[in-house]
Amino acid sequence: MSQSCNNIVDIHYQQTGVATVVNPLGMREMQAKAYEARQKRFLLIKAPPASGKSRALMFIALDKLMHQGLKRVVVAVPEKSIGRSFQDTNLTKQGFFADWQVAPYFNLTDVKNEKDKKGRFLEFFRQSSTRILVCAHATLRNGMKEINDEDFNDTLLAIDEFHHTSADANSNLGDVVRRVMNNSTGHIVAMTGSYFRGDGIPVLRVEDEARFYPVTYNYYQQLNGYKYLKNLVLGYHFYHGSYLDHIDEVLDTTKKTIIHIPSVNARASTGIGKYAETDEIMKVIGTVETKDYNTGIYHVRTRDGRLLKVADLVEDDMKERNMVQGYLQRMKRREDMDIIIALGTAKEGFDWQWCEVCLTIGVRGSLTEVIQIIGRCTRDCEGKETAKFVNMIAMPDAEQSDVKVAVNDFLKAITASLLMEQVMAPSWRFKTLKDEDDDDNRPSVRTLIVEGLKPLSSEKTKLIVQEQLDDLKAAILQDELVVRAISGSTTAETITQSLIPKVIRERYPDLTEGEVEEVRQRVLLDTMIKGNDIVDEHGNPIDVSAGGGDDDQPSEGNRLIQIANRFINIDKLSINLIDTINPFQRAYEVLSKSVDAPTLKIIQETIAEQKFDLTLEQAITIFKGPLKEWVKEHDGRVPDINHPDPKVREMAAALQMIKNLKARKLAGLEYEG
Repeated sequence: MSQSCNNIVDIHYQQTGVATVVNPLGMREMQAKAYEARQKRFLLIKAPPASGKSRALMFIALDKLMHQGLKRVVVAVPEKSIGRSFQDTNLTKQGFFADWQVAPYFNLTDVKNEKDKKGRFLEFFRQSSTRILVCAHATLRNGMKEINDEDFNDTLLAIDEFHHTSADANSNLGDVVRRVMNNSTGHIVAMTGSYFRGDGIPVLRVEDEARFYPVTYNYYQQLNGYKYLKNLVLGYHFYHGSYLDHIDEVLDTTKKTIIHIPSVNARASTGIGKYAETDEIMKVIGTVETKDYNTGIYHVRTRDGRLLKVADLVEDDMKERNMVQGYLQRMKRREDMDIIIALGTAKEGFDWQWCEVCLTIGVRGSLTEVIQIIGRCTRDCEGKETAKFVNMIAMPDAEQSDVKVAVNDFLKAITASLLMEQVMAPSWRFKTLKDEDDDDNRPSVRTLIVEGLKPLSSEKTKLIVQEQLDDLKAAILQDELVVRAISGSTTAETITQSLIPKVIRERYPDLTEGEVEEVRQRVLLDTMIKGNDIVDEHGNPIDVSAGGGDDDQPSEGNRLIQIANRFINIDKLSINLIDTINPFQRAYEVLSKSVDAPTLKIIQETIAEQKFDLTLEQAITIFKGPLKEWVKEHDGRVPDINHPDPKVREMAAALQMIKNLKARKLAGLEYEG
């Protein structure tokens, strides 16, 4: 079997073991860092998958219950399978003062206990014999419709995968959070492994986010402190035709693997249906010998005689799916599973520590999704030295130079994202000349004045545009008529002027026709105008036609190039990480320079100085003045770029700018500017 995937990144780490060493209370490095902030009412933990956020929440929640006067804890996870991370845990054996215990009746993520979850959620607030409940985001949203905000008094609400609003386009987690923050005495612990504002809906308004105390722990800190995992490899495999004809070139059945197939509406889909694609992948793995009808797990014999256990999470039948998920939640040994085939599941929060490879088919438009998938294979465990993410992409019909730029941008974006930096699309704020100048002056928000753009005339449309635009776009792209129109020969005018307004009316039936048009224009601007098309150094207004759009739909491969153009700050990170491009199966083989831990650190430091718009002269002034005094007052410690105080962060950026001048020369990296 050919192993011809092109490794874009091969990052090696020091294996210090610090990330997995526990303190006298049984806490790993990140958990101890979060626990120091346990007294904060609103706490935002930004840390990679596998860093121990679930356990950190247990420590904090138990302290709030036993020492801070809170009465109950509600933990919400995006999907049932993630509830496994919050099952009963013995914490006292490693030195903590209490154990984490969830009554089975109030574990609403247990697939064996599906009855009346909403009713049990409401019952939890009326009883006092048990103090912890675990549920899905959907159960939280549904239950919140029937309880008063005051019911969350003296309650800790913990939301896992905080960036996530679930696949349901009607997700309303942001409203739940604001109700608890503003109308109760409740506390909140928000946890996420991919907090990238430009990628999904901001769950928090800016003024609410400012009330959260942030704890940041990035991939560099985590992976560099692992005991067993030596390196992370990111690669792209370009193919012609159907991915099913080439998947055997990259699928190594000796590695514990999660295969994410494309959505039926994605360009990478073969058109034969998700069940048929799953069957074809099974055939590539080997021959199905038996199926365990007690667990739903397939036993597949490979060509070289090995018997593998394969899980099918593509299946829609709820009884079958729950049976498989139940088995996955109960896994205790490496040999319990070999390959998982999934579509929308096994991404966020899915815990399979033995996973070595994530094989993803098709371009993913969401960097959050890519980082979450990568996180499935980066857990540290004995016997696993390498974690690998492989993305199969249809070959772009573009010039080699364009492909090189796009891949390099992807490399920079993924690397920056692993450092917990915000690198996705900028939050473009479109406004008409008649709009009031009430911008919040966020440096990450770029404002464009557009001629002919209808001003937002009501609080309803302002709320939709400011907080729900990505959610609305998701609803539009999931609409059956829109999907059919995009894949067929329907004109752009019909889609933009008829079908999109239809979805807006269905989603927001109380909007007037004028308000529908205001929202429609913002959807088109945000969706169809790329960053490099709308930059105007002189502030001149940009004329946008009412219809908008382009009749030409990009190919699967070309989406790689288009998505790369959406990354913010990537153009300022002027590092060329591509070494060579060679012919590869009628496509390209893209090879990177060696990206080791010191290089990753330099990238982190380069990004750090970009967070503040400082000139070198300003940096020197800060260095000689406030920075020098701060270091003296703090016993020689240097300021942290992730410090909650913006003045401290500015000093850290100034110091980094000066240090980077020397580091760039010593690193020998190629810089474009």
